[in-house]
Amino acid sequence: MSSGAHPIPAAAQRTARSDGEDTRARLLQAALQLFSERGFAQTSVRAIAQAADTNVAAIAYHFGDKAQLYTATFYEPFGSGSDLIPVFADQALDLQGALHHYFAGFLEPLKHDDLVTQSLRLHVRELLDPTHVWPELIERECRAPHMALVQVLCRHMGVPVVDDDMHRLAFSLAGLVMQLWTQRDPLVAIAPQLATAGVVDQWVERLTGYALSMVQGEIARRQATQRSGRRTLRTSHKKESNA
Repeated sequence: MSSGAHPIPAAAQRTARSDGEDTRARLLQAALQLFSERGFAQTSVRAIAQAADTNVAAIAYHFGDKAQLYTATFYEPFGSGSDLIPVFADQALDLQGALHHYFAGFLEPLKHDDLVTQSLRLHVRELLDPTHVWPELIERECRAPHMALVQVLCRHMGVPVVDDDMHRLAFSLAGLVMQLWTQRDPLVAIAPQLATAGVVDQWVERLTGYALSMVQGEIARRQATQRSGRRTLRTSHKKESNA
């Protein structure tokens, strides 16, 4: 370093870095609220910058453009469903442990009520009026976690080949999560004590138990179907022998 250089003091570096992180967080929060209320097309970068108490240049600096900021609002507040796959699909877990991690991960956002409301509204808007995010959203938030859950179920249930009923079971388990996500208003109206952030962990425990019962029901159904098939086959063979 030349003698004429004036290094930025470490404290100043930390302050600048902290200010930058704060600005980025404000932009993300403002964008989530405005995008969820107005949609992508009707929300301007100027409105986002104004709501975040910063300037348009900050959006370009932190996110690149409006489209990338919009994408960030889907994944950064709570992360991606795909990020949970290594957690609940860990082969060291038994089925109860895998399901517990699955529900704990997907219900964690319910501990942040305001963000959940805005995020849910944004997802509904994307469903009704798809943008550039839609293909990736289907893959990362739907297909990838679903297929990972199917594989977990097949492994623990001893099902060698994925069939339609394994897909039905996985969709039904995911539906337990979606019920809590999409039925927030009815839950608050009917049983508000079950809609607080403090009871999310109890929901995780209960849903894990319900899910295990559903799995056992599917195992019993498959076993009954196999027994019925064997009886039908024996009866058919007996008729052929008598003939």
